[in-house]
Amino acid sequence: MPPTAEADERLATLLDELTTAAEAGETGWLDEAVDSHPDLAADLRDLWGAVMVTSAVATMATTELFEPAGKTAKPGPAQELPLPYRLGDYVLTAEVGRGGMGIVYRANQRSLDREVAVKLILRGALASEDDQKRFRSEAEAVARIDHPGVVPIHEVGEHGGQLFFSMPFVEGETLAARLARGPLADRDAARLVRDIGRAIETAHQKGVLHRDLKPANILIDRDERVHVTDFGLAKRFGEGETGSLTATGAILGTPSYMAPEQAAGTRGDVGPATDVYSLGAILYALLTGRPPFQGPTGVDTVLMLLEQEPAPPRLLNRRVNRDLEMITLRCLQKPTELRYASAGALAADLDAFLRSEPIAARSGQFTQVLARVFRETHHATLLENWGLLWMWHAMVLLVICGVTNWFEVMQPVWPVMKTTTPYVLLWGGALAVWAPIFWKLRHRAGPVTAVERQIAHLWGGSVAAVMLLFGVEHLLRLPVLTLSPVLGLINGMVFVVKAGVLSGAFYVHATALFATAIAMAALQTAGFEYGLTLYGIVSALTFFVPGLKYWRQSRARGG
Repeated sequence: MPPTAEADERLATLLDELTTAAEAGETGWLDEAVDSHPDLAADLRDLWGAVMVTSAVATMATTELFEPAGKTAKPGPAQELPLPYRLGDYVLTAEVGRGGMGIVYRANQRSLDREVAVKLILRGALASEDDQKRFRSEAEAVARIDHPGVVPIHEVGEHGGQLFFSMPFVEGETLAARLARGPLADRDAARLVRDIGRAIETAHQKGVLHRDLKPANILIDRDERVHVTDFGLAKRFGEGETGSLTATGAILGTPSYMAPEQAAGTRGDVGPATDVYSLGAILYALLTGRPPFQGPTGVDTVLMLLEQEPAPPRLLNRRVNRDLEMITLRCLQKPTELRYASAGALAADLDAFLRSEPIAARSGQFTQVLARVFRETHHATLLENWGLLWMWHAMVLLVICGVTNWFEVMQPVWPVMKTTTPYVLLWGGALAVWAPIFWKLRHRAGPVTAVERQIAHLWGGSVAAVMLLFGVEHLLRLPVLTLSPVLGLINGMVFVVKAGVLSGAFYVHATALFATAIAMAALQTAGFEYGLTLYGIVSALTFFVPGLKYWRQSRARGG
């Protein structure tokens, strides 16, 4: 058997064992497998990361609602009902929608002789206990909301082991059907999302999150009024409310319309801002004809959502109003604190747009500008993988700078310390040993993302610049360490880039390092020999402080 085929077979066997162990709730298997098969370590970690993402999205896929003419959900008893079908007081006449959990029929309620919609749990009497709880939870969530923009519940019941609830039948079409005909005019899109936002604001005031807002879950009646439906993924929040029926870390929702915090599985971060993001995604789709992110598969869409920013609506449709574009993009900010504070605030801004009044999305208050500058980006959670490593790196930097300063102080005693060689050996040797150890330890924490690789390249470039300083000094015939203040400038620029990619808080670190460079130059001019020790302390703190923060954050999440 060729070596590559043998390696593939071993990888397949190991992944099968890891999957079995994960399903059984066992931990530590990945590290054991990597230690036992070092030649497959990199491939095994990357593939296991892909398996985890695929598994999460596969779980999510069962929550998507499709039109009858589209994809079909998993087979179940409710799909096999012959129509017309008698269900207690109701006669089911036609299917109007289905999803992974429920199926909706048009029906006639015989006792009141009225047309209604009846939703059945998809697997009927075979539904699991969790499915039944989730189905009842949807009815309970809707029952808490009293708003004309939310389809109410008439009755909740059970017939022949089949759970169901009835609702008013809305004559009209789904927003998805309307969107299929192309983008909407600006004012029509703004009006529809404003009305949806008002309905969702009422739901939030009653302590209910929708968590699956999308065009397929919005009905438009013949009078152009919107009706929010399908609260199957709704979650209660607020005082006295706990959790939901899904496992921690599970991805819930529809990839193209879900918020980043949903896609990341960080359910503790899900709140009203999550629905605000989905409202923004709906508005984006109405304006451009497509959602903000749309990959060939659910996995691709989730990865795009986590890693990329949406294209500005005007890039796809030049006719989109600039104010409406700003409202849309504010909803789609990945940090929740940069979105509208509530669905009601979004609705109010859309109402201002419709009245041709100034919109809040254009406000440039100083506090808001500061918040944007110093905020964490959606990549900041990656630093949880680096927290402990950054603390160790801080110690290594402090030691290298301390030894370098000692070499400088000993120059009158040891003339060799006036040459470049000891410093090149110290910095080059120490970094040559530490860098692979650092990277190996990072790999043990799981797959390395593209952003982390970019930061690693940036760090590698800064190391090369530091080493080249010795060569520049030699060529210019300058005494060794004359250019040492430049270290603060190099490291400061590294933190400027980190501030843009990871967290604006790193602008503070960059400023401290730039100030250190000036201080080192002043100390050198004054004949003070401990500038490198100062740099070592400041540089170590710029790594140790955030490292401690994200290490604690990682432990808190793990706990």
